[in-house]
Amino acid sequence: MARMRELAPDLERWRGRDEQVAVATVVATRRSAPRPVGSKLGVSEGGELAGSVSGGCVENEVYGAAREVLQGGPGRLLTYGISDDFALEVGLPCGGEIDVFVDVPDDAVLRRALEVEERGERAVRLTVLDGPEVGSELLVLEGGEVVGSGPPELAGYGDELIRGKRSRTLELERRTVFADVLGPPPRVVVFGAVDTAEALCKVARMIGWRTIVADARGKFATVERIPSADELIVGWPEEVLARVRPDHDTAIVVLTHEEKFDVPALAGALATEAFYVGAMGSRRAQESRRERLAEAGIDGASLDRVFGPSGLDLGAQSPPETALSVLAEILAVRAGRSGGHLKEARGRIHADVA
Repeated sequence: MARMRELAPDLERWRGRDEQVAVATVVATRRSAPRPVGSKLGVSEGGELAGSVSGGCVENEVYGAAREVLQGGPGRLLTYGISDDFALEVGLPCGGEIDVFVDVPDDAVLRRALEVEERGERAVRLTVLDGPEVGSELLVLEGGEVVGSGPPELAGYGDELIRGKRSRTLELERRTVFADVLGPPPRVVVFGAVDTAEALCKVARMIGWRTIVADARGKFATVERIPSADELIVGWPEEVLARVRPDHDTAIVVLTHEEKFDVPALAGALATEAFYVGAMGSRRAQESRRERLAEAGIDGASLDRVFGPSGLDLGAQSPPETALSVLAEILAVRAGRSGGHLKEARGRIHADVA
């Protein structure tokens, strides 16, 4: 899946040679599609390509459109049907349609967007897809910074779109606009350097998420025990939370079973914007922990945010199975899904969450 961060090295290389760059972006999909919304294909002035919008079936036509806009043509919104034969080749049950917007990006917006990815900041890049302002862009960063010459009234939607985590096409201020959400991968903060922590880090790494494991016991929080963690922290929950500063794209899982660890970890987690707070343990342990948290001054609404026992009901037994169950629940919560059977779902199979 080629998004901005995957294209960044090639874009920087081309810009370093003072070459113009065209970028094609999947802005919408219908039925099955080989690449999700937000996927990108970059084309340099010298004819080099990077990334993909379809896995091969329409790249040649998109390349031709990119060459035209590089020669001064206007930005273009293109629609392609994915044949059933090609869909079968890439593992899809049937063909669908994709909308691809091809344009030469605003240089100031592109430069700042690449900085956003490099620095781990968050932003949304707004591109007008139709009308007299087609191709105009606005980059809105978390915190309010705005770059670009696009319609200034779109800036007011920035924070909501960033927190929505989902790149998508929508109608804003009587315009069709593509909102491309940029930022670092989600984080999973795990309290308790136990075997399930290592399994959870390994599974989370497979989907590109960043993992942090914390434990006050230095002999437990070691690279030898938890080799898959991106970061290990030896410290008490209060210290860890102050250092990590969980935000709205952070999940927190408490694996400890001792009051001196799990109560401050959960109380601290509930005071943050973390989108998921989970705790392992039996139902009896959960009830006892809930009572201790209430005694510590945590109100009922906050207590209801805790997913405990953490995980979906998959019949998990081993640490790897438990980790899969927990991460599955985290994914469902982030996407606003119930985590039930797909055959009983009525919405789209893919949530298109960035």
